[in-house]
Amino acid sequence: MRGATDFRELALLWLIEPTPAIKAEGVKRLRESWQKGVLQLDVQAALTTTIEIPGRPERPDLVPPLGVKRRAMNTVEGRAVLIHALTHIEFNAINLALDAIWRFADMPEQYYVDWLQVAQEEAYHFTLLSEHLLTLGFEYGDFPAHNSLWEMVERTQGDVLARMALVPRTMEARGLDATPAIRAKLAQAGDQAAAEILDIILRDEIGHVGIGNHWFAHLCNQRKLEPIVCYAELALQYKAPKMRGPFNLDARRAAGFSEDELRVLQS
Repeated sequence: MRGATDFRELALLWLIEPTPAIKAEGVKRLRESWQKGVLQLDVQAALTTTIEIPGRPERPDLVPPLGVKRRAMNTVEGRAVLIHALTHIEFNAINLALDAIWRFADMPEQYYVDWLQVAQEEAYHFTLLSEHLLTLGFEYGDFPAHNSLWEMVERTQGDVLARMALVPRTMEARGLDATPAIRAKLAQAGDQAAAEILDIILRDEIGHVGIGNHWFAHLCNQRKLEPIVCYAELALQYKAPKMRGPFNLDARRAAGFSEDELRVLQS
């Protein structure tokens, strides 16, 4: 596969890559190659792999969510723990975008282009956070992390509709709600650089959730399903986490959630 020129095969190649910095750089080059028109795209190919995915480094240790300890924000290590957790989310987000590309065949070309944009922007976020972590005296892998985001990716590997419903529109949309409060904590602790990185992430994540909303609506229309009913059924079937407020309604509107969906969410 190293000599591959197919867009989706290369997405799988970088998904398998275990070294975060190499993965991030590879995704950046993949998008540049696509934009230059030097890659093919076979949307019908049913790709397979025998290699375990996603490729990840030996550290961080993966623990249950309650095993990720919180520490005081008035210490450098306390802020580093929080930045590390965000860095791990962005690393997983690179992988989920790449997985959406290689795994699901027979989608329109724009679907793959959209998810490549997501992968490249998540790689940029990962790089910003991991480099900031270094300025605090730590590196990615120094603290335990949980794997909830990737676990939902695995659960939805059999159906692109479930993937669109429950990863970008559920797991990632939680980030729209949580980011403003996290940003405020970091700014209050005097870490303005981290706060500015979160401004970039929130801006881009609105677009990423919007891409999930777009393709969820496309698939519901294609399958003649009512979106709100369909979402509720999928959330139950796949045991999605229940959404708890407060909700960032402005960001969710910007990401394409309808007023009816927001009413259901708040109820």
